[in-house]
Amino acid sequence: MSGEGGGIRVLHSDAALLAVDKPAGRIVIPGRGGDERSLREELEAEHGRLWVVHRLDRGTTGVLVFARTAEAHRTLNLAFDRGEPRKRYVALVRGTPPEEARLDAAIAPARRGRMRPARPGDARGKAALTVVRLLEAFPPRPWAGGALALVEALPETGRTHQIRVHLMHAGFPLAMDPDYGDEGPLLGPDARLLLARTPLHAARLELRHPATGAPLVLEAPLPDDMAGAIAALRAG
Repeated sequence: MSGEGGGIRVLHSDAALLAVDKPAGRIVIPGRGGDERSLREELEAEHGRLWVVHRLDRGTTGVLVFARTAEAHRTLNLAFDRGEPRKRYVALVRGTPPEEARLDAAIAPARRGRMRPARPGDARGKAALTVVRLLEAFPPRPWAGGALALVEALPETGRTHQIRVHLMHAGFPLAMDPDYGDEGPLLGPDARLLLARTPLHAARLELRHPATGAPLVLEAPLPDDMAGAIAALRAG
C-alpha cells in the first residue's frame, strides 16, 4: 500500500513495517538538544509507535523503513547488520567518474560527527565498500563550476556517511556537500537556485519482509530539486 501520510509519501504500510519517501532537510530521530521535531515523531502521530531500522542523513532523500513491532525491529536489525538488504542510491557528483569503481576505503570517526577514510593501522577504522557506476556525464558548464555527473552508488556496507566519504575520497564529491566537498549551493545559468542540499537519493531498497520473508522492493522517485538540476545540466 502506498500514498500520502501527513505530507510524507508512504511507499508501503502493513502491520510489520512502514516505508516512506523521506524529504530533504529532516532528521530521522530526535537530536541531542533543540526542539526540532523528527520525522519519526511526526509519523508516529499518525501511524503509532515506530522503531528506527536505519537512517538517512538530513539532506538525503528517498526510501526509509521503520518497524511497527518490536519483533519486526529485531528481524530487520539483524538483516541490516548482516548486510542483506540491497540499496541503490543516485547522486549528482563533481567531475567525471569512471564507468565503474569499487571504493573500499575503511572509514573512521572524525571530529564534530564527521567521518574520514581510516589511516593505516587505525583501530577505529571499519571496512566499507561502495560500488559506483556512471549513469550520465554532463558537459562542463561554467555556471555549474565545471563537469558534473549522475552516478548510482551501491553500498555493500552501512557505515555512517559512507557514500559521501567514499565519493570525496575518490575525487568526485557530491555537487554540494558542506561536510565533504563543495559548500555552496548549485545555481543555474540564470542564477536560479537548483540545489541547496546534498544531492543524494535513496532510490531503491530490496529486503525480505520481516513477517513473511517474502521479497519486498521499495522505490522512491527522484525528488524535484535533483530532477530540475539534471534537466538544467542537460539543457546547458
